[in-house]
Amino acid sequence: MAENRGERFSVPATGGISLLTVFAVLCLTVFALLSLSTVRADGRLAQASAQAVEDYYAADRQAQAVLAKLRGGVTPAGISEVDVTVNEGVYSYVCPISEALELQVEVRLEGAEYTILRWQAAPIGEWEFDDSLELWDGEFLF
Repeated sequence: MAENRGERFSVPATGGISLLTVFAVLCLTVFALLSLSTVRADGRLAQASAQAVEDYYAADRQAQAVLAKLRGGVTPAGISEVDVTVNEGVYSYVCPISEALELQVEVRLEGAEYTILRWQAAPIGEWEFDDSLELWDGEFLF
């Protein structure tokens, strides 16, 4: 009877909706993978940061132990873990933090009194200037 009235039967358009759904699922999958990689990178960074703090405080404990021995009257020769040098009443020693850092300490002892002159984490080794990167100096080469 519908044919007699001049009406046409049309099939529902599911192709566009299916493509849109597949595209949305793909986008959500990509965003989920990006989030996962970000979380893993943040986890590695947090772990490295925690290790750096742990290493610093281990060196700090060692430096405090050396200072306690010095205040107790133990001569620098009696301290085997750290090389202590004396120069005009100033005791200097270094405690390793990591392969790239060390804790440098300088303490002046005057009887029972002591003054910390330096308690600093510093890089190991000398800084080397690197000028291998060629930068544009503003002149055109024609």
